[in-house]
Amino acid sequence: MPAADPTPLVDFAPALRLALLALVVALLPLAWWWLRQRGADGRARAAALTLLTLFLTFDLVVFGAFTRLSDSGLGCPDWPGCYGQASPFGAVSDIRAAETALPGGPVTWKKAWIEMIHRYLAMTVGVLILVMAASAWFERWRGRTMPVSPWWPTATLVWVVLQGLAGKYTVTLKLYPAVVTLHLLGGLVLLVLLAAQHASYRPRPHALAPGLAGWLALASALLAVQVTLGGWVSTNYAVLACEGFPRCNGVWWPAMDFVRGFEVLRPLGRTGAAGGGGFLPFEALVAIHMAHRLFAVLAVAALLVLAAGLWRAGSRTDRRFAAGLAGLAALQVATGVGNVVLQWPLTAALLHSAGAAAMVLLLAFLWLRARQGVRPAATADAHAAAA
Repeated sequence: MPAADPTPLVDFAPALRLALLALVVALLPLAWWWLRQRGADGRARAAALTLLTLFLTFDLVVFGAFTRLSDSGLGCPDWPGCYGQASPFGAVSDIRAAETALPGGPVTWKKAWIEMIHRYLAMTVGVLILVMAASAWFERWRGRTMPVSPWWPTATLVWVVLQGLAGKYTVTLKLYPAVVTLHLLGGLVLLVLLAAQHASYRPRPHALAPGLAGWLALASALLAVQVTLGGWVSTNYAVLACEGFPRCNGVWWPAMDFVRGFEVLRPLGRTGAAGGGGFLPFEALVAIHMAHRLFAVLAVAALLVLAAGLWRAGSRTDRRFAAGLAGLAALQVATGVGNVVLQWPLTAALLHSAGAAAMVLLLAFLWLRARQGVRPAATADAHAAAA
């Protein structure tokens, strides 16, 4: 009987060293921001810091996808450090021992670094959001009116802490699919929160053509479902459950087990309590894959209708958004098919994840600008009624 692994799943001993390391790393973008904005007013500084944080958060989401796709989620099997150390350098002997026992992973020198770089980047984003919140409260204390309430960056900071907890349970629960999917969706919500704050600092009102608001709402809702399904495919490693396109394993409608495939509370590769905890049947993986594939038809169709409507609206802004939506939709289709036909190459899979995050951001900015475009008209109507 093999000896139990003495490494605790959660070890807060390296937490202080990790926090200091994150602070040092965060000083680099913060110094760049401060030097560029040292002569600007508080609003311009806040807008620039929010945009910088948004950029790094997008990088974090993409690198998180890379961590998952490269099978590095358990590259360090404890949290928040790596075998109780602040970096893989301090855990060389433990990593070598684990790699010798299982050369293919889940623990290897390369995967340990990928996992820890993801954690460093996440902590750096956390420091930047902490600075955002502190700056917003400082401006409030000085009596300066800002377009964003300090409660918004504070709520964003709370969300980041919740994301950190999701990252912890991703490791300690051994890639539990529901937790990993929630962690992915939480990263996208963080992008939207930051986009909303930046749009408030830099308002660019844009009135949508009649009828497009409904298509925007429908496309956004369908995209949210499709992204969730895509996360479920990825976290259950169901990408290769179907070979070939447009058929799946040589047939148009393969055998599928939707009940077990979409049983949320179950470990990776296993059924839940209702299924007796056995191995997840292949038909369940096929069901997960096919649900994402079939729903993509609805999501892409709605996005293309929205893009066509924006293009017909004719303004420069409308056409930019239309081109962005159509381009990203084409990228998603191409990389989605490529993942199946080319047997899940890392580049295509990573582009597919990045494209989904970019699509969420693009729709968020379109929705935010549309809301800003409605408010001036509503205000004018109110003044006219009062007169």
